[in-house]
Amino acid sequence: MKTFSALKDQALEALEGDWWIAAGITLVCILISQSPTVPTLFSESYLEGSFNVSFADFFFILLLPIAYGYGMSFLTLLRGKSLRFDTLLEGFKDYGRVLGTLLIQDIYVILWSLLFVIPGIIKCYSYSMTIFLMIDNPKLSYNAAIEESMKMMKGNKMRLFLLDLSLIGWLILSLMTLGIGLLFLFPYYMTIHAAFYEDLKREKYSSIEIIAD
Repeated sequence: MKTFSALKDQALEALEGDWWIAAGITLVCILISQSPTVPTLFSESYLEGSFNVSFADFFFILLLPIAYGYGMSFLTLLRGKSLRFDTLLEGFKDYGRVLGTLLIQDIYVILWSLLFVIPGIIKCYSYSMTIFLMIDNPKLSYNAAIEESMKMMKGNKMRLFLLDLSLIGWLILSLMTLGIGLLFLFPYYMTIHAAFYEDLKREKYSSIEIIAD
């Protein structure tokens, strides 16, 4: 399996020349997920387990497929495609499957987080490949997609956690810029995760079919 340095270099190479559009795509996602009670990719409640949903929050929950589009943006970038804002809308083309799977995933994380924060974090890592697996397997949905991610991450959760932990310095620097640096850190983070997924797939899931354009 690739070293952390190799995965980071792969992500940096993929993002070269596309940092500003990556930041723009990230800004759109952050603006969409501003509600503090919606468990999305950028929401604190994703880890904290709070789920006090108002009518406004319900609207944001309906936009969960944006997270799918965000993941697709950087997975396809890693595979040599150009970043495009309309990729964020890809999840709406298969709305029921994407919304249902991501909503179930978030509910599972919330329920585990109710036990304690650590189980919730562990489950976040168990489910972290769900979106990528759904992208490559259009028939994979709901619990099947989540369970496939759990299988893929078995024995790899700590490795991904340590990889994320190695970015703590970048996180601190981003916060020192009043959060502006997060517009560049999030794309880097997601592209690294996409590279991690590709690495795992080569090691354990070489039979997974890549969607043809």
